[in-house]
Amino acid sequence: MRKILYLLPVLFSLVSCQEEGILTKDQEKIVLNPVAELQYSGVFVPTSGITVSGEAKIYLENGQYKVNLENFSVSNGPDLKVYLSKAAEPTEFVNLGNLTSQTVYSIPSSVDVARYSHVLIHCQQYNHLFAIATLTQN
Repeated sequence: MRKILYLLPVLFSLVSCQEEGILTKDQEKIVLNPVAELQYSGVFVPTSGITVSGEAKIYLENGQYKVNLENFSVSNGPDLKVYLSKAAEPTEFVNLGNLTSQTVYSIPSSVDVARYSHVLIHCQQYNHLFAIATLTQN
């Protein structure tokens, strides 16, 4: 009986859900200042079986980069995240947070935006890519 009590916490830790970090928790509503300068933009393209529309635009506002999802809609899915990625797949990326009704996502100041070429909508739970926006400089 004593062994079972010791094994329960170990077993629980192995099957428990991943704790969300600061970048994946829902954040305060971020707004975009009308004087922000457009730096990069791209149109979302769906992966197989997904419906998506809209654009990803990266603005520079007071030294802070922000991703704005404009006229955006996507098929429903669990655990959808917004990634700034170096490729059209989530191999080297920055997780900007949960996809919510929020349309503006702050990019951490430590990120060199010029090295990232895509905005991705990705289901982290099932490792399924929903949509890809290839960015071009404006």
